[in-house]
Amino acid sequence: MCALTACTAPAPDNRSARHLLLITIDTLRADHVGAYGYPRGQTKFIDSLAASGVRFDRAYAAAPITLPSHATLLTGRYPPGHGSRDNGMRVSDSSPTIATELKAHGFKTAAFVAAFPLDHQFGLSRGFDAYGDRLPRDASGKQMNERPASQVVDDAIAWLRSTLKGIPPAPPASPAPRDPSDPRDPRVFLWVHVFEPHAPYGNSAERGSPIDRYDNEIGVADRELGRLWQAFGAHARDTLVVVAGDHGESFGEHGEYAHSIFVYDTTLRVPLVMSGPGIAAPAAEERRGVLADPVTLADVAPTAMRLLGFSMPDVDGVDLAPMWSGKSLGQRELYAESFAPFVEFGWAPLRTVRSGVWKYIAAPEPELYDLKQDPAEQQNLHGIRPEVAMGLETRVNRYSSDRPDTAAAAPDPLAAERLRSLGYSSGSSRRSAGGTLPDPKKRKELAARIARVVSGELSGDALAAALEGIVREDPANGQAHLRLGYVWLDRGDCGRAEPEFHAAIATGLPGADAYTGLASCLGKRGDLSGAETALNEARRVEPDSPVVTANLGILKASKGDTAGAIELLKTAVAADPGMLEARFNLALVLARAGRRAEARSAAQELLQRLPPQAPQRSEVERLLRAIDASQ
Repeated sequence: MCALTACTAPAPDNRSARHLLLITIDTLRADHVGAYGYPRGQTKFIDSLAASGVRFDRAYAAAPITLPSHATLLTGRYPPGHGSRDNGMRVSDSSPTIATELKAHGFKTAAFVAAFPLDHQFGLSRGFDAYGDRLPRDASGKQMNERPASQVVDDAIAWLRSTLKGIPPAPPASPAPRDPSDPRDPRVFLWVHVFEPHAPYGNSAERGSPIDRYDNEIGVADRELGRLWQAFGAHARDTLVVVAGDHGESFGEHGEYAHSIFVYDTTLRVPLVMSGPGIAAPAAEERRGVLADPVTLADVAPTAMRLLGFSMPDVDGVDLAPMWSGKSLGQRELYAESFAPFVEFGWAPLRTVRSGVWKYIAAPEPELYDLKQDPAEQQNLHGIRPEVAMGLETRVNRYSSDRPDTAAAAPDPLAAERLRSLGYSSGSSRRSAGGTLPDPKKRKELAARIARVVSGELSGDALAAALEGIVREDPANGQAHLRLGYVWLDRGDCGRAEPEFHAAIATGLPGADAYTGLASCLGKRGDLSGAETALNEARRVEPDSPVVTANLGILKASKGDTAGAIELLKTAVAADPGMLEARFNLALVLARAGRRAEARSAAQELLQRLPPQAPQRSEVERLLRAIDASQ
């Protein structure tokens, strides 16, 4: 393999980049990208950037978890340095980021993200003039935890057009050269995050294996990001582009499904590609632009800042520029960790150091691998090479202890529940204050079952059976009880659903979902008083929830309290204009009250918001015809 150390290096483009486009693709394995040798890769855009710039063959995340990994990428610090050790744990306000630094240098800054783990409340919005993290609601009005790449890219392109001159309304056939120092335009930093190919992979009801659907999701993300890059037009030649996965994904390797528990390279190795001014373009020879030294996502911030003409203070990463001048980075030590087992399940955290050919994993049963001879990490050499293990154990403890204070930065209960529903944490979080914690390797079967449930890959009887197995083994798992309750509710079996909702509430599960599910069951069997009591409890725990407010309005309408229903439904719609079910019920109640003009207006507004092919359109149109006929 050519690591640019034995090659004649091409001359770099010595211009400083004017703009920075940072693209992060959630859950993207390097070995599913065409430029990394994947024969079935659907990554035309990423491959083109790799062909015009450089790709890092051995790039690693500092955590197999979305928020800590992105925090490392944006700060240049490992998780102990920026404070976010798991999803929901806020990034320290004292940690400079690429955004805070570039904003101080006069850049216009914007970020558009696709999933709740990167919500502004967790600390990465600092330094951005615009931070697009608003997520839609589903047909029932429940807040979704992700949005498609197409919506993220639409928002990013709209911001570009409002910020830079000359952004075309459609991709130009061939961008015309321009002066990169044109004073009419500000310098910009744009970060775009897409959630494809995170589980569930596409529509699990469609034919095809999970890996096939995963690859298709990668293709969706790649096409949308290509559309974003085309929108830069003539500004593209002045723009440094960085594309990175935040972590990988497991499909049964080491007994893991999805990610976040283990720190094997299945979930730590990521694609990392850079292209633009200041980066040497590869020559025609095969693999000339492939950089083989191991690097960490902590290296992105100092490298990008130098290519823009600045420096990044107090980082764990290094500037990678010597690599495309034909120099090796020399012997390095890279750190990574996962505290998800500790925070979410009460199991031991995992910390790892790689140095040379060796990788050490600190755990109750430590692991040591020779990555040159055993890249799949199958043969634990801890007992065979104790002297190597002891040295690396000392090194890993210098980065972090195995019991840091994770409570101080923990999310509020409602945010924690949204993260659990997305699949990042689903355990009962029973954590011991001292003593030996279970090794995650000894709990991998339970973790795998939970991961498969929250991945969205199970449905029907298989989903119900999996959830029943989890609550038997982990009866304090409120999230599993909640999910099982909704499985039975969706089937119309409230006899089974109600006990699960009561069990979820008894575990102290935060949030209103268990109460709203219980209220639905009580309402179905005519117990309107019990349903109202449940909804009032839901309002107590989530006083500002428009979903709860709307449900109370619907309940009041069913009890004949038209004025109360209208007031509550209007409040819900004002709080969340995108809550379509509340709009429909508002139009319905207004029509029944004889307030035809208001009812027509509400129904017409609903029609404008519904997609053209939405099945609900016919019902709204029938309501409009009924309103007109009653005049």
